[in-house]
Amino acid sequence: MKKVRVYEVGPRDGLQNEAKIVPADAKVAFIEKLTAAGLGHIEAVSFVRPGAIPQMADATEVYNRIKNGKATYSGLVPNAKGMETALAAGIQEVAVFTAASESFTKKNINCTIEESFDRFKEVIRMAAEHSIPVRGYVSTVVQCPYEGEIAPAKVAEISKRLIDSGVYEVSLGDTIGAAVPDDISRLLDAVVRVVPAEKLAGHFHDTRGTALANVYRSLDYGILTFDSSAGGLGGCPYAPGASGNLATEDLLYSLHRSGYETNVDLEKIADASAFMREILTKTPASRVFAALKR
Repeated sequence: MKKVRVYEVGPRDGLQNEAKIVPADAKVAFIEKLTAAGLGHIEAVSFVRPGAIPQMADATEVYNRIKNGKATYSGLVPNAKGMETALAAGIQEVAVFTAASESFTKKNINCTIEESFDRFKEVIRMAAEHSIPVRGYVSTVVQCPYEGEIAPAKVAEISKRLIDSGVYEVSLGDTIGAAVPDDISRLLDAVVRVVPAEKLAGHFHDTRGTALANVYRSLDYGILTFDSSAGGLGGCPYAPGASGNLATEDLLYSLHRSGYETNVDLEKIADASAFMREILTKTPASRVFAALKR
């Protein structure tokens, strides 16, 4: 039986896109519930300037309260200053991010792709000094809301550069949920030539209901790590029209029924989503959550 690693991004990528700011106590409880479900990797916080993303202003408090849990908790870090804060909090893993679209990078982090590499070069150096693993994100790997279609060769170039810079894994993000399986094939035909499948992850938004289909096409290429968000929380504030991430419940149900092992308890993930539903007063987007009638 093949094992798939589910990388939970709800506490960071999910909650930072919610208009309502979730209190630290609720974030900690949410992360603890996700941990209890058996998730091994949870993206918990983002060490960014509070004015930029107020939803993540309590990152240090939250991280200090969860870091002794049973999972690996990661934090998104935009630059050396953010890395200093992350190190002070005792960070276990960090993530850096760029995009395959110049326009999106400028909208998202106010710099060019080249400048984004300059920014996180120091982050990766600091992480290496403390033996902290670094994960890399590439956004808009298929389409950009500002530039349209993205060339797979461009994504391959950036992905290889990330690996060469020291990240252990590159998460390929279909940021606006535009991709269909044939798009993923064209993308991966280019990327796996320069980056092994075992160093890649899929990060598919479900805007048009194609995320699970894209997961299965990625599995055909040997990718065995996928990002998802409990209840389908999330989206992207810099990608107009992009709805939430692939729901963890939907991913787990499909993988388990198809014979893949994840070591994650679907019912307990649904419990976490039900808890966050009460906090956000918002019905989870997950189809499987709805079928469970929580």
